[in-house]
Amino acid sequence: MNKVLWVMVPAEITLVVCLLAGVDVPAPVIWTAEAVVLTLVAVEAVLVRRHYKAARLAGAERRAALARAVEAAVPATALRLLVNEARGVTSLVRWVARRRHGVREGDLAAAYTGPQTAMMYGLLFVSVIETVALAMLIPWPLVHMILLVLDVYGVLMVLALHAACVTRPHVVGADGSLRVRWGALFDMRIGSGQITSARVERRYPDGSLIRIDEPGGTLDLIVGGQTTVRVELSEPVGFVRPMGARGTATVVRFHADDPAALVARLTQLRTAPAEAQDGVADRATGGDGIVRRVA
Repeated sequence: MNKVLWVMVPAEITLVVCLLAGVDVPAPVIWTAEAVVLTLVAVEAVLVRRHYKAARLAGAERRAALARAVEAAVPATALRLLVNEARGVTSLVRWVARRRHGVREGDLAAAYTGPQTAMMYGLLFVSVIETVALAMLIPWPLVHMILLVLDVYGVLMVLALHAACVTRPHVVGADGSLRVRWGALFDMRIGSGQITSARVERRYPDGSLIRIDEPGGTLDLIVGGQTTVRVELSEPVGFVRPMGARGTATVVRFHADDPAALVARLTQLRTAPAEAQDGVADRATGGDGIVRRVA
């Protein structure tokens, strides 16, 4: 079933593009294609319903049961791509509205888009130029329409990717927790009790966006070919890669546009509880070791 879906979805998109381009597609082809698509949708709906019922009988709540049913019926990679694209589109809305995701009162939002902004806008400019050039050079209406749809989609995705990075910054929580992110594709949550140290450390590692040397080792989240913050953990902390693969790390290196502010905030929140406890102890003993009643 999954292989059939991977074939039929692009075929359906191609058919829609042809119709939009004014191509005279024979009616039997249209009816056959739509019948196949409707059949696949019906089969998927039946599978989702069966998995949903099974999850409910096993004691799962409605939302959890629905999530399990969709995960079991829809290919994991396809579902992940759809979710990432949906988050990117919603990030465009947040970007226009100047609203950030997951940043509450008392939290510190740490931007990280500095090294990649010029590259993103350069890629966007090249995509627009390519769209205009192909529109002027290609004489065939069908090919022109297909490439136009693909180019517009590409421009939209570049904008969505950048918008997701702007509206989803790293977050130092008011409780001392840390959320390390890259757009809608990566989101790692670290509890305050799991952080042993944090410092500014500028490095220029090679590799792609996410790199880990070994399971449970050092995770690099590279932006613009660099990382500027190093956080050491007391235990392996899990993370999920953009396509769903899971891993753990005990050291996390990532980029922040203002690494000193992020490290200072983390250090302040980690040391504040200990200083507060020391202050209570001093008041209780009067500073001379003699225990007194504290009102």
